[in-house]
Amino acid sequence: MIRKKLFIVLALLAMAFGVVSAQDDALKIGLLTDESGALSIYGFELNHGFELGLLYAAGIDPLEYDSVEEALADVTIAGRPVELLIRDNGSDPAVAADQARELIEAEGVEVLVGAPSSGVTAGLQQVALDNEVMLFVAPGASPTITGEGFNVNTVRVCRNSFQDFLAFVPYATEEIGTNFVQLVADYDFGRASAGASRAVLGGAGIDFVQDDILAPLETADFTPFLQEVLNSDADALLPIWAGDTTVALFQQIDELGVADEMAVVAAFNSNDIVAVSDPSTIGNVSWIVYHYTFPETEANDWMVERHIELFPNPVTGETDYPDLFTECGFATAQAVFMSLTATEGDTLPEAMIPVIEGMTFDGPKGTYYIRPSDHQALLPMYVAQLENLDSEEYAFYTLLQEVSAFDTIPPCALPEDLADRCEMDAEWLEEVMGDMGE
Repeated sequence: MIRKKLFIVLALLAMAFGVVSAQDDALKIGLLTDESGALSIYGFELNHGFELGLLYAAGIDPLEYDSVEEALADVTIAGRPVELLIRDNGSDPAVAADQARELIEAEGVEVLVGAPSSGVTAGLQQVALDNEVMLFVAPGASPTITGEGFNVNTVRVCRNSFQDFLAFVPYATEEIGTNFVQLVADYDFGRASAGASRAVLGGAGIDFVQDDILAPLETADFTPFLQEVLNSDADALLPIWAGDTTVALFQQIDELGVADEMAVVAAFNSNDIVAVSDPSTIGNVSWIVYHYTFPETEANDWMVERHIELFPNPVTGETDYPDLFTECGFATAQAVFMSLTATEGDTLPEAMIPVIEGMTFDGPKGTYYIRPSDHQALLPMYVAQLENLDSEEYAFYTLLQEVSAFDTIPPCALPEDLADRCEMDAEWLEEVMGDMGE
């Protein structure tokens, strides 16, 4: 209640002493990202996507300005100028939690967005709840965030890893052997995603030949873990991994001849990671969250054109293209903008939550549906085939299938004290699909 009381006091003071200046009434958004840690490649994708999404939602074309920063300075929501405060947490949960509290208490931030790390995000959920602010999760994909760790101040416009496996399960069961082993990054995203994989793929008839092989996210030498994989006699390896160490993992998978012994089934990753893959991976089929060449939407076309013009590659400095989680950041900014427009700039959860629950909007991948129960977005996914590794435009894939948002609906898996919220979804889903004529 602290923030609500402070909000009321400030409003009364403003009324008593006259209208506050536009600057004093700024709507501050805290973006918690990774620009220096193991997930920094995703952090820059989030940053760029969120900035472009804010501009798109506000109807501002940054190509008409001298810089993105100058364009962002003109963004307003319900008459309130928007300030975006970005903090690099290096995917350290303690650092991120401290930053979030400081942003709220010292900087006056009213909405939080982030983070690439699911472990970081879990801590931010509690900070948001304690301080009565909304947290828009992006792009952390652990199912626990909108599952057993959910609270009503949490919103995720991006997918969770249940949706990954639901998109891929038809191919997996038809084209690959039935005995799998999983090599899993030992942190929240990896462990929770491995559980999602077992639930989805196991339910479709795939067997897991042994317990998951856990390895630290910062692993440099994967030899002992991959030797255990080779000794498992599995038909397929499913690595559940993320971030910069993905490159070393797949280099060592090749060096140790793992793919000669079994299928290697892994999600397609960010462009810079895929570009250094072993050529033996050409021809592989897998799921992918997003690739800029797939969607044929107005929002995607707008985003791609401006990203190419405005954001050079953070490593090479050369022309860059929207990447794996640019779309996630963009759509999240749209949802923030639209929900606050509907509340006329009121950022209190009691005002925002009714707007968010059941929200539908068109973004880069098509139509996004925010499920009322757990505030988890339903959205399209993709299955693609890797065709090359040398396209200067990162045009690596052939799209095999766009999988409907309604073919990848994750389970509602809320904690026991919130489980009755799952009953909110049936009538809403029936109404949404009825409007679509399905």
